[in-house]
Amino acid sequence: MATFTCRSMTFLALAVVLVALLTGAADAQQLSPNFYSKTCPNLATIVRQQMASAVAAEKRMGASILRMFFHDCFVNLGGPTWTVYLGRRDARTASQSDANANLPGPGSSLATLVTMFGNKGLSARDMTALSGAHTIGQARCATFRDRIYNDANINATFASLRQQTCPQASDGGAGDAALAPIDVQSPEAFDNAYYQNLMARQGLFHSDQELFSGGSQDALVKKYSGNAAMFAADFARAMVRMGAISPLTGAQGEVRLDCRKVN
Repeated sequence: MATFTCRSMTFLALAVVLVALLTGAADAQQLSPNFYSKTCPNLATIVRQQMASAVAAEKRMGASILRMFFHDCFVNLGGPTWTVYLGRRDARTASQSDANANLPGPGSSLATLVTMFGNKGLSARDMTALSGAHTIGQARCATFRDRIYNDANINATFASLRQQTCPQASDGGAGDAALAPIDVQSPEAFDNAYYQNLMARQGLFHSDQELFSGGSQDALVKKYSGNAAMFAADFARAMVRMGAISPLTGAQGEVRLDCRKVN
């Protein structure tokens, strides 16, 4: 088992989150909540403090960390907590194209969502729960333009609101980059408002609204919209399952001395 110094844990908060999220249904036997108990016993405190500072300074950081987590496999945001299995080693190479290829796009259909998550060993319920991470964060106009101008299954008032800052034609510049909160109700709180938005046809992405569009996930969306505790519990379980997808353990990869770069 490789050693790790507490010195490098400061940036770890931005790379392998603890307390609210951290890495993660394949082989999890070599992962353990106590992986750093000897080499850095104060890990939880260090990461908690760094995450609290990061989110306090920039509310969007919570969403950014969540997306980083999704690519790889809320402290002040009110989100759930769970036992985190540590010991997932870092890869020596990184590929943005590979990461994006394994994530469904904002225009994905429900069938595509179910298939892509299923290919990673996650159920449709896991997918719907994990999609609730869209209760925080913002998105660029270019990612939801087609939805607000062309989708039929959208609240007209909501579409008009988003059209005010997102031009119909791409301008390759400020218009495309204009930001909008993914959750129109409470964009800086980790709650179940995302599902309430879907029921009101106010999902920002086409892929969001697909979860509530007369398909197989409608009933679950309704349950989550009215039961925040159920959503939180399912989200936590799904995050643990996602965190265990094909981890690098043993002699694979490396435990970095500086999380910004390979050893």
